[in-house]
Amino acid sequence: MSLAQGANIAFGSSKEDTSQPVEVTADNLSVDQNNGTAVFTGNVVIGQGAMRLSAARVQVYYAEDGTRISRLAATGGVTLVSGDDAAEAARADYNIDNGNIVMTGDVLLVQKGTALTSDKMSVNIAAGTAQMQGRVKTVLQPNE
Repeated sequence: MSLAQGANIAFGSSKEDTSQPVEVTADNLSVDQNNGTAVFTGNVVIGQGAMRLSAARVQVYYAEDGTRISRLAATGGVTLVSGDDAAEAARADYNIDNGNIVMTGDVLLVQKGTALTSDKMSVNIAAGTAQMQGRVKTVLQPNE
């Protein structure tokens, strides 16, 4: 079954508190003091509450005041897990200020044995919801 316009779905087992600390682990870190950027590479795992995001590379963007992180851009085999829900994509952009994660590029979402695919998925981790857009596809099984 194909849902052409998009689908609104629940994501994660609970709402996340976006004010919790963001923990990042990686094999390598490169910091450029000239432009204020930081890039984590190699087995990068980002954790905030029960949410986990992993990727090959994550670039950190700081707020204009330079005192806090405002956004993370993950690329390379991105996986997002919250509760029993898991999603994969080529890229994910996490806006820490508003708790939104936008995943793009061959998005695959697995929830309770059901798989959905789309071009883009927007997750609001604070609300525990997601919206899939762009050639959304799933297979619905009739009740047995």
